Amino acid sequence: MKYPAIQNYCNGQFVPATGKEVLPVISPVDGTLLSTVPLSTAADLDKAVAAAKAAFPAWSRMPIKERVQVFFRYKTLLEKHLDELAQLCTEENGKTYAESVAEIEKCIELTEFATSLPQLVTGEVLEVSKGVECRTEHTPLGVVASIVPFNFPAMVPNWTIPNAIALGNCMIIKPSEKVPLSCGRLAELLKEAGLPDGVFNIVHGDTAIVEAICDHPGIEAVSFVGSTKVAKIVYKRATSNYKRCLALGGAKNHLMVLPDAQPAMTAQNVAASMSGCAGQRCMAASAMVAVGNVDHIIEKICEEARKVVPGKNLGAVINKQSQERIERYISEAEQQGAKILVDGRNAKVAGKENGTYVGPTVIDHVTPDMAVAREEIFGPVISIMRTATVDEALAIENANPYGNAASVFTQNGGMARYIIERASAGMIGVNVGVPVPREPFSFGGWNESKFGVGDITGKSSIEFWTKLKKSTTKWNPEAGVNWMS
Repeated sequence: MKYPAIQNYCNGQFVPATGKEVLPVISPVDGTLLSTVPLSTAADLDKAVAAAKAAFPAWSRMPIKERVQVFFRYKTLLEKHLDELAQLCTEENGKTYAESVAEIEKCIELTEFATSLPQLVTGEVLEVSKGVECRTEHTPLGVVASIVPFNFPAMVPNWTIPNAIALGNCMIIKPSEKVPLSCGRLAELLKEAGLPDGVFNIVHGDTAIVEAICDHPGIEAVSFVGSTKVAKIVYKRATSNYKRCLALGGAKNHLMVLPDAQPAMTAQNVAASMSGCAGQRCMAASAMVAVGNVDHIIEKICEEARKVVPGKNLGAVINKQSQERIERYISEAEQQGAKILVDGRNAKVAGKENGTYVGPTVIDHVTPDMAVAREEIFGPVISIMRTATVDEALAIENANPYGNAASVFTQNGGMARYIIERASAGMIGVNVGVPVPREPFSFGGWNESKFGVGDITGKSSIEFWTKLKKSTTKWNPEAGVNWMS
């Protein structure tokens, strides 16, 4: 075992869980046993909530300009330890080192945004009547929780950690049991940056801890990122316990390619979108709608896909179960009459035979009723459907239950605007394969890709992590009495 057994993080210290059951943490890169992660109990969660509640009064009363000083230092530490954090991310998740570096760089950008929050939560003041002043202030909620997935061990935690904590909340995070190492290192860096003990806590576990977080009376709000199936369960359970909840689910993102699209740029973007992070991201292109005759572009997409080599510039998928599930989707589509243009099944990497890899896969002549066209595959696979018109392409995009992202590839500005206005998705790209907004613009989809109000990052997150206090004051008796007083 490469690393010591993982422990929870409570009140500024790593502490053993009371639960005796543990799970192995296996690197998908080569099958190495990295560590073990505990399955915590409700008692462990109680301890973390108690620590967070004890820390909350002092932390929340600290002026926000002082709170964000922690995140100026945390940002510097992320930069200092970028290589180490990227290596750890690759080990436990399987993505390439370059992708892990990009993930940590995004963590840095997210933290940088948090340092700007004092300028964004200044509130409003207005003299509403002679001598009468109304004021609004953003105040923290209390103890909040964040449940994060395996596909971005560092970035998704940093979607919530800097903003929620800088805004005055104390946090409990539940990492994916598949990738629990990165969060522990982030905890160490936060402490080094000067974050007081108890403000940030980690409780490891599986479904039982997720349910306990949703039920715990001491937790005011819950954010979740994962599959739509689980997002619905978390949202329903948390809100039934009168908590705020923002639950991000899965996606089936459609790229609409028009005949006038620039071939080289389109091919590069499509191939990168479908294969980046081994397709294990909710912004991956997994469905392409070819409008009219775009065979020349499809040929170039295949050329680009063949340049993506497992173990070189394509990382592993998270485990054997995912590898087998992805390959079943490909085989089923082939059996149903789709044509496999680039086949990534049975991928092996020399020297890493125990790693779990799927090569880039391009499937043509897919029909909208096939599973590969409808369901989230979460692998480096793109399914191509063909239509004669843009409206037919939009009909396919809008019929899918998800609504995370959609993109159009065209050189026609009017047609791009037509699609932007009609595509049922929260994030739209024009000649961009992965239309993730940069800070301060927020991340969040529509439909069955998101449950709850607001977005998880950017300025939109302020409303989720705070509540608005309104005060009305009057000091001058000479103003007299009117209908307001």
